[in-house]
Amino acid sequence: MAQVGTEVNRYVVAVTGASGMIYARELLAYFAGRPDLELHAIISAAGEQVLNLELGLTPDNLAPGAVWHRVDDFTAPMASGSFRARAMVVVPCSMGTLGAIAQGAGRNLIHRAGEVFLKERRPLILVVRETPLSLIHLKNLVRVAEAGATVMPACPGFYHRPASLTELARQFAGRILDHLGLTHQLGPRWGED
Repeated sequence: MAQVGTEVNRYVVAVTGASGMIYARELLAYFAGRPDLELHAIISAAGEQVLNLELGLTPDNLAPGAVWHRVDDFTAPMASGSFRARAMVVVPCSMGTLGAIAQGAGRNLIHRAGEVFLKERRPLILVVRETPLSLIHLKNLVRVAEAGATVMPACPGFYHRPASLTELARQFAGRILDHLGLTHQLGPRWGED
């Protein structure tokens, strides 16, 4: 088990059915190249469908080496606050998942794990992907932010003049990693060579 000091070097990444699987792919690729990090992953049924539609991938192709958990498995470790992990990222995060986490109405393991990270005051990053936003969406975004989550709309930057969608998504994955406190070289930083 990968550890740093007395803290386990473990992360949870969940993938839901929102569009934007390229962000999940680039973030998970970072973890695949890091044997010092332990990755636990969950994907919803809708997430599997969208992953196949957008990228032609299956979860096994998405994160080799990850410990995958079934979305309907409420006995999975991250369903409990006693499971130690540094942070959880939901990428992309559907509005349904956002609503379930915001309301404390967990109907699957992704929702439950999100609730656990909030109640345990551990970092939870929600990469929401929807437009336009309804008043219900906006209220749910405020609710999770007030509860301690970091909301990162899937809005990539263009100042680095990406030459491809992969470069665009990789730079955004780097921003997620910045919030996780993980070092990377996924894209240029403003004002740096």
